[in-house]
Formats: sequence, C-alpha cells, structure tokens
Amino acid sequence: MGEKDGMNLGSWKSSFWEQKKSVSTIVVGCVLLMILVVTLLPRQYESTTLVQTRSSSKIDISGAAAAMAALGVGSSSVSSPTMNYIELMKSRTVLAPIIDSLDWGGESKKPEVKQFVKNNLDIRNTKGTNLIEVTAKGRTPEEAQQISQSVVDNFLAMQTDKNQQTQSLLVKFLNDRIETAKKESDDAAQKLALFSRENKIYSPDEQAKLALEQLNAYDKVISDMQVQQKSAQAQYDVATSKLGNQKAGAKDYSINDNVTVQGIRSQIVAKEVELVGLRQKYTDNHPEVIAAQRQLKELRNSLSNEVSAVVDSNAASLNTAQMELVKSQAIAQAQMAASSASETAVKAKRDEKERAMGTFPDAVMQYMQLERDSKIKQQIYTNLVKECEQNKIQEAMDSMDIQVIDPANLPDKDKPVFPKWKIMIPFSILIGFALSAIYVRRTYYKRYRGV
Repeated sequence: MGEKDGMNLGSWKSSFWEQKKSVSTIVVGCVLLMILVVTLLPRQYESTTLVQTRSSSKIDISGAAAAMAALGVGSSSVSSPTMNYIELMKSRTVLAPIIDSLDWGGESKKPEVKQFVKNNLDIRNTKGTNLIEVTAKGRTPEEAQQISQSVVDNFLAMQTDKNQQTQSLLVKFLNDRIETAKKESDDAAQKLALFSRENKIYSPDEQAKLALEQLNAYDKVISDMQVQQKSAQAQYDVATSKLGNQKAGAKDYSINDNVTVQGIRSQIVAKEVELVGLRQKYTDNHPEVIAAQRQLKELRNSLSNEVSAVVDSNAASLNTAQMELVKSQAIAQAQMAASSASETAVKAKRDEKERAMGTFPDAVMQYMQLERDSKIKQQIYTNLVKECEQNKIQEAMDSMDIQVIDPANLPDKDKPVFPKWKIMIPFSILIGFALSAIYVRRTYYKRYRGV
C-alpha cells in the first residue's frame, strides 16, 4: 500500500502545505462571501418584557364569595391562568392593532396573526412559575421594544375591559334583585306596623322575646341562604348572557343529576342544619361552631371543584372562554340547588321549633311571625345592597390580571440577535476548510491516480 492507494495524515499535511495559497484563497473567499451575506441580511433585534400573573382579589360578602369567584374575574379556576394568559396574548384582539401599526411595505406583505406570532413573538412561562416572558423580534431596536410593550399593554387593556364589563353586568343583575328585595322588605314592614296598630301589640312579653331570640339563628341562616341564591342566580344570568346563542350550556351536562354532586349537596344540607343547631347553644367563637363553619366551606369548595371536573370531562371541544363561562354557569346552578335544599331543611327545623311554641296567644304568634319576616327581608335587602356596592368598588379599582416586573428593554443597535458575526464568521471559516479539503483531495488523486 503506497501513497497512490489512499491519503494518510502525512499526505494530507503535505498536500495542504503545497496548496496553501489555494486553501487560503478558498477560506478567505468563504469569509468574504459570508461578510457580504451578513451585511445584506436584514437585522433583527429582540426586546423582552417580564410580567407576573396575579388573581384579582374578590371580597367575601354574605357567604356568597364562592358564587362570585365563578365569573372568571375571581380566583376560582381549574385551568392554569398563566397558560390561559399566554394564549390570550396571541389573540387577534391583542395583536391585530400591533400588526396594523407597523410598516410592512404594502398591504399584501402584512402577515396574518398566526404568522406574526411565529416570526416575531416568543411568549413563554418562565421555569413553571407565574412569570411570563414576552420576547419580540423587530427590524429595529425601537420596533422590537414597541411590539413587546404593546403586547402587554393591549392584553392589560383587554383584560381590564373584560373585567369591567363583567362587573357592570353583575351590578346590573344585582340591582334588579335589590329593587325586588326592597319592595318585599317595605311590604313586610308595613304589614307589621299595621298589625301592631290594629291589635295594639307593640312588644311581646319576656317569654315570647326569649323564644323569638331562639329563632333568630334559623332566621339569619335562612336570609343568608336566600342572598346566596339571589347572588348565584345573578352569576348564572351573567354567564348565560355572555354565552348568548352559543350551544354550550351547563344544562347540557345535567350537573344536578350527577351522583357525586348530589352526595356533596346532601352533606352541605346536613352541615347547615348541624351548624344552625350549634348556634342555638354557642356563639360563633365556640370551637365547635368554628369547626363546623370550616367543614361547610370545604364542602362548598368540593362542590365547585366537582362541578368543574364534570364540565372539563364533558366539554373538551369548547374553547377556553366558553369553558370558563359554562363552568361559571354550572357552579352557580349547583350552588343555587344546594342553598335551596339547605333552606328547605332549615325551615323544617324552624317549623318544629315554632310548633313547640304553640302555647302563646294567636295574636302574639302572628306578631312574632310578621316581625321575623320583616327582619329576614330587611337582612336580604341590606346584604344585597352591600354586595352590589362591593362590586362597584371592585369595578372602580380596575384590577389588572398581570403586573409588569421588567418593562420592554431597548436593544443595543450594534448587537442584533440576527445575523450574529461571532457565529457566522467562524462558521464560514469551517465551510472554507471543508471546501479546501475537497479541493486538496481531488488534486491529490488527479496527481497520483490521474482521476
């Protein structure tokens, strides 16, 4: 085996040295060509905005917070809000104004939203936290910064508008119920006043007062349950209004017929009855009352979670917005059913207590009934007004769903992300040596083999 049979390391070295001028010409030519290409290629710059997702705080009012959270402006959500926000940032509502504001050199060159996202945006969740990085590419440093900042600004504007619309719609529905509650409260007060004047009963005796106080626990729970039902009905109406004519709806999933939902609802009813019994004997600060309240809250959370799971398992074809509205509708529906069943059970216990008071004169009994009815309706009206005012405050706060941690930076004009000299020049040298090796090999075989 001699040199003519193949190229060993020595022959490679000698061949490269013999043809060093040609090799140098090829390498330098590749570098110069790459410099020309890099010079002609359009520059790209990157700007990044770092934001943190957060849930708007919802104030717990009249035991109806669980229903209030179901709207999507609260904190109740099975799916990750961070991932939802990332998808919403890629929506046409957020990006179309940005695309329209940029100069594309003609309407025909303007990209579609999906193409714009692919070419100009990288929106990612940072290391599984609640942080989102919005990285935008632009033809100039200013354009990159503008795109990155505008994505966040437009998203915030969209979310604020959505939250305000939801709150305004909720306030509208609550106002309708407040008007009805006010009329019922006034009617009950007038009936009590008329009965007092006609029967000259202005205050029952001490025994009747004691019995009346014992019934207050039942009356308070009943009024709270009626407020919960009215609030849940408002949530249901808001979700239904937003769904509009869409085919998706909570009724399609027979939530109240679900065996697990029915089981949790029965436990809620039993716990409500147990709690009102405890309040007959203890104050709200007693450990047994506190424990029962905690268990009741856990059961209500379990009800919401189970309803959400039922919707998730049966509504996979819905988009994110529809899914959340159907969940809101379904949770409100389940809460109304649970509260109604609890009210019926508590009323039955109250009726038992009333029957045990049959020794009082009819006039005194009727007075007590009218007085209690007036108090219940007044409590319902007061609590609904309080809830409506809290929602107006929430609307005025213009709560944001995300907050900016690091604003969009202005990239250095001398440091584009593409093309990169530090990568492309060494790469051109490697290409030059690869082509030189091919050239040297071909020359070698021509010389020794006549190929």
